Amino acid sequence: MLKGIPGILSPDLLKILMEMGHGDEIVIADGNYPAAGNARRLVRLDGHGAIEVAEAILKFLPLDAYVEEPALLMSVVPGDDVVPTIWDEYRTLVETYEPGTKIGFLDRFAFYERAKAAYAIVATGESALYANILLKKGVIR
Repeated sequence: MLKGIPGILSPDLLKILMEMGHGDEIVIADGNYPAAGNARRLVRLDGHGAIEVAEAILKFLPLDAYVEEPALLMSVVPGDDVVPTIWDEYRTLVETYEPGTKIGFLDRFAFYERAKAAYAIVATGESALYANILLKKGVIR
């Protein structure tokens, strides 16, 4: 046990966050995401929601200030009538930990391709639809 580290950050996830360098990306995936088939490194946090995982990660992970959108969400598939309210929660978290940071969007298949190249994917038990977010690591200033 360590002081000040959220219990949700497992030893494997902490190791991955420490190993990541500037420009590496990590995906926080919802429960529907095909994480096991797409991950180079997979961390399973099935009993947790994406927002609590994102908050724990964003407390420690600087986002890349050298790119326009260091946080990317999966866009709603055209014709799908889902309105992802979880996006507002992500915006609030990103603004809290990295004020002024822009969040972008990728269509479903572009997100899948980008996620395959990510340093790691964290599979959560999140039930909200379109709750996937990709974070690009920056540098400590």
